[in-house]
Amino acid sequence: MDTAFAALTDEQREIRRTLREVLAARCGPDRLRAVALTPAGHDPELWTRLGERLGLPGLALPEEYGGVGCGLPELALACEETGRALLPSPLLATTVLAAPLITALGSSAQRAELLPRLADASLTCALVIPGGSLATALGLIGDSGSDSGGAWAAGGGRAGGVQARPAPGGGWLLYGEAGQVLDGHSAGLLLVAAHAGGFPHGRTLLFLVRAEAPGLTRARLTALDQTRPQGRVQLRDCPAALLGDDDGPAVARALSSTGARAAALLAAESSGTAAYALERTVAHVREREQFGRPIGSFQAVRHRLADLHVQVRAARSAARYAAWDPAGAGTVALAQCLETARTATAEAVQLHGGIGFTWEHETHLYFKRAAGDELLLGPVHGLRERAAREAGLFASETPETPETPEASAFGAAR
Repeated sequence: MDTAFAALTDEQREIRRTLREVLAARCGPDRLRAVALTPAGHDPELWTRLGERLGLPGLALPEEYGGVGCGLPELALACEETGRALLPSPLLATTVLAAPLITALGSSAQRAELLPRLADASLTCALVIPGGSLATALGLIGDSGSDSGGAWAAGGGRAGGVQARPAPGGGWLLYGEAGQVLDGHSAGLLLVAAHAGGFPHGRTLLFLVRAEAPGLTRARLTALDQTRPQGRVQLRDCPAALLGDDDGPAVARALSSTGARAAALLAAESSGTAAYALERTVAHVREREQFGRPIGSFQAVRHRLADLHVQVRAARSAARYAAWDPAGAGTVALAQCLETARTATAEAVQLHGGIGFTWEHETHLYFKRAAGDELLLGPVHGLRERAAREAGLFASETPETPETPEASAFGAAR
């Protein structure tokens, strides 16, 4: 028996087995490259199949809205498998980021209309955060008190960001743009964070924008990780509907809660990426021979892989714990898993030798995924700094410099 999964329930094991079986058949390296180059950046047919057969998009959504009704641990387990396969899909943008915000903030009518369509994979959604500040908006990096006002939505107090103003006759109009939006070029629905009310009394609110809305233009961007497509979104007096109520503090709380969940789920995905990179590397060093013996028999290689094995196991444990307590452990687990994925994929490239550096080999796909994920919700040192501040490990005030006699005399003279 695989002792690494001894704590899983029968239902969780079945989710893992079925998903791995489907992805193994549909996510080979050649297939990944072909799908990543399509206009959507993912396989809509596979996404629909995952929704119909496994209920993956609605795995953690309530049953009353067409979801499966499972919890975050089950969704995290699924993310492990998608990380192993580098699945190009709307899972992160739609299921991890957008669906929890609609659930938390949407009106009863909005939830009833949108969540069932998200759950059955008939609708995809993208969270539009201006300024490339997704990690800041979700409360994962930055000082605890500096990002709650949502200044990032207005371009940090300068020209830019996305602005919202009431439309004549009701509704809202949005003006601005945002880049590096996950699935922003292809999603059927956009969830846009915009600044409303002017700077003296402004607040950040979330708005729903349909793909066919007038004034909306979108384009796909070139990204480091082609399996994680991103787009630029431009809004020119684009009509939008307010998500829920005009309640800035509620939006800030919902973004923070979603950020903790997203950190735990991306940690799980990164741990899956690292685990697969290690498995493929171990298989390679067992087969590749040098000086008449497998290179895996050399002590230096064995030591490197042994150290990496410990890191991967520790990262997976951290990710699974974070799935049970995202608010308490999500940020720290994400930092650990991102760092482990970066190390594991870099070692995979090195230990595969010359073939690992070629475009034809799959190792560079995993290396780019690890690097791209850190750019998405990192960096690692920022995540750890934020966690340390929240844990009270930094002094709240800068210690005062002891006053010297010269300083006292200068003060008296003034």
